[in-house]
Amino acid sequence: MADGMKQILTKPIQLADQVSKWAGDAQTNKQECLELKARADKLAALLRQAARTELYERPARRIMDDTEQVLGKALALVDRCRNRGLVHRVFSITPGAAFAKMCTQIDNSVADVSWLLRVSAPAGDDDDDGGLLHGLCPIAQNEPILTLIWSNIATLHTGQPDARSEAAAALVSLARDNQHFAKLIIEEDGVSHLLRLLKDGKAEGQENAARALGLLGRDSESVDYLVAAGVCSAFAKVLKDGPMKVQAVVAWAVAELAANNSNCQDVFSKNNVVRLLVGHLAFETVEEHSKYSVPSKAMSIHSVVLANKAAASASPLDDGNERTPFPHPDGAQGQSKSNQFHSVVQSTVASAKSSKAAQNQNSTSTGSATVPWKPHQHSLSGSGNRAREMEDPSTKGNMKAMAAKALWQLAKGNADICRIITESRALLCFAVLLEKGAGDVRCNSAMALMEIARVAEHSADLRRAAFKPNSSASKAVIDQFLQIVEKGDYNDLLIPSVTALGCLSRTFRATETRIIAPLVRLLDEKEVAVMREAVIALTKFACTENYLHINHSQAIIDAGGARHLIQLVYLGEQVQIEALILLCYIAKHVPDSQELADAQVLNTLSWASKQAHLVQDLRVDELLPEAMARLELYQSRKL
Repeated sequence: MADGMKQILTKPIQLADQVSKWAGDAQTNKQECLELKARADKLAALLRQAARTELYERPARRIMDDTEQVLGKALALVDRCRNRGLVHRVFSITPGAAFAKMCTQIDNSVADVSWLLRVSAPAGDDDDDGGLLHGLCPIAQNEPILTLIWSNIATLHTGQPDARSEAAAALVSLARDNQHFAKLIIEEDGVSHLLRLLKDGKAEGQENAARALGLLGRDSESVDYLVAAGVCSAFAKVLKDGPMKVQAVVAWAVAELAANNSNCQDVFSKNNVVRLLVGHLAFETVEEHSKYSVPSKAMSIHSVVLANKAAASASPLDDGNERTPFPHPDGAQGQSKSNQFHSVVQSTVASAKSSKAAQNQNSTSTGSATVPWKPHQHSLSGSGNRAREMEDPSTKGNMKAMAAKALWQLAKGNADICRIITESRALLCFAVLLEKGAGDVRCNSAMALMEIARVAEHSADLRRAAFKPNSSASKAVIDQFLQIVEKGDYNDLLIPSVTALGCLSRTFRATETRIIAPLVRLLDEKEVAVMREAVIALTKFACTENYLHINHSQAIIDAGGARHLIQLVYLGEQVQIEALILLCYIAKHVPDSQELADAQVLNTLSWASKQAHLVQDLRVDELLPEAMARLELYQSRKL
C-alpha cells in the first residue's frame, strides 16, 4: 500500500481505539457506551484489515475522511460520560437519542469500510458475479451511481479478464447515457484502468475499453485529460499490433476525440496514428501502397531522367480482371468509367514505383537523400497481415470506414496532417473507396477529402503538392467528385463533393471545362442545402481572387447560370444573398455578355439594391454598386 494511504488510515484507527477505551471507562450511560464500544471495536478491526489491503484509493480517501469525522464525534460523546464530578454530570446530561444517532453513524462507517474491502479484494475465479456486484455504499447514498462507478473501476483493477470486460462494458453504458457520469468516471480514476485493459486485456475487453475512452472525451477538457493520461500512445500501439475489430473501435475513438478537441490532432500525429490509419485505409485498396516513398526536395537531374525512363517502360499492375474487395455500386453500368479509373490507379502506382527506383539509384550514384514514407515500418508483422487477410469482409469494411472517419477528423483545419495524408498517396485510396466502397466508407472518404480540400483552399503549398493538374491521384479524386455531382442524387456524398470542388477552384486550368456545368445544374435542385453549396462553390470559381475568374464567369453564363441565379435572387429566401453575390461577380467580370442583357440582369441588380435586407450584407454593399456600374457601361438600361 502507498505511504499516503497508510497515513490516512492511521488516525481513524487511533480514534477507534480511543473511543473503545473511553467507552469502557464510562460512569454514566454505561449501557449505551458499551454498545458504542462494541461498534468501535468492530470498526477498528476492519480498519486494521484495510491497512493490510491494497485499497482502491479514490473511494478510500472519501470513506476514511468521513469515518474520521464520525469517530471524532463519538469520542466527544463518550468523554461526557466519564467520571467528572456531580456538577459536571448535571450540566452535561446526554440524551439517549444522541447515542442512537451515533450508533447509526458508526454502523454506516462499518458498512462503508466493509464495502471498500470487498471492492478492493481481488475477485476469484469462483465468484458468480465476477466481482461486479458489491452492494450500495452508504457514503454515496446521495449519488448512488457513484457506487456503481466505483465498483466497476475496482473490478477493472482486480477482476478476472471476463469481469474486467463486463466492467468496461458497464462504463460504456454509463458514459453513453449521461455526460455527468462520464465526468465522474474520469474523476474517479477510471481512465488509467481502462488504458491498462486496452493494453493487456482480451479482444472483447479491449473493444469495450476503447469504446469507453472514446465516449469519455465528450468535451475539450476531458480530451485534454485523456491525452495527458497517454491515450494517444496506447491507441497507436493497438493500431499497429491489435486485432482488427479492436483497431476499428480505436479508430472510431480517435475520430471522437479529434472532433471534440482539435488540440489533440498533433499529438496523434506525433504518435504515428495518421500514418497507421492510412495504412489501414490502403490495405487491400491500392496494391503496393506500403512501398510508396516521398522524395526529398533536392533531386538530381539524373534521378529525374531515370524516373522518366522507368515510367515510360512501366507495366500495369494487373489485367482488367483484378479482384477488389468492393463491388461496383452501379453493377454492370459505369464499367467504362471504372476501367478508365483503373488505368489512372495503375499509372499512379507505376509512377510511384518508378519514382522510388529512381530515388534509390540516385542515392547510390549521387548521394542525394530521400525521405521515405514507409507505412510497413508501423504495420503488422507478416503473421499479423495474414490474420488481417482472414478477417471477414464486414470487419474489413468497418475498419476502412472508421479509419476514413478518423482521418477526416484529424485533417480538419490541420495543414501538417493534410500534408502527411496526401504525401502518403492516401488521395488515391480515397478515390478508390469513393468509387468502389459503400455506406460509411464512401461517406467518410468524401468528408475526409472535403476537409483536405478546405485546408488546401487556404494553403498554396498544399494545393501545389497534392492537387497538381497533372497528378493522377488528384485527377482520380476530381473524377469521382464529378461523377457524384453529375448524378445529382441527394445523398451524403453530394454536398461534400460540391464543397470540395469549390475549395479546389484555384487548381483547375482554363482548359478544364467540365466542372462548371454540373455545378450550375444543381442551382435548380429542390434541396436548399445543395443549392446553397453549389452557389458558394461557383462563387469561388467566379470571385476576383481566382486568377481565371473571367473564364469561369463566362462558363457559368454559357451553362445557363444567369437564369437560375436571377430566380434565386428573387425567390430563394435561404440562398438569396449568396446568389446575389455570385451574380454580382459574373456581371462585374463579363459585363458585355449578351446573355446577361437578354436575362435583364441589370434590372435584377437594381431591384436588389432597393431591398434593405440584402444591402445590409457587407459583401453585397461592396459588390453591387460596382457590378451595376460595369453593366451600365456596356448595356442599355431597361427599367
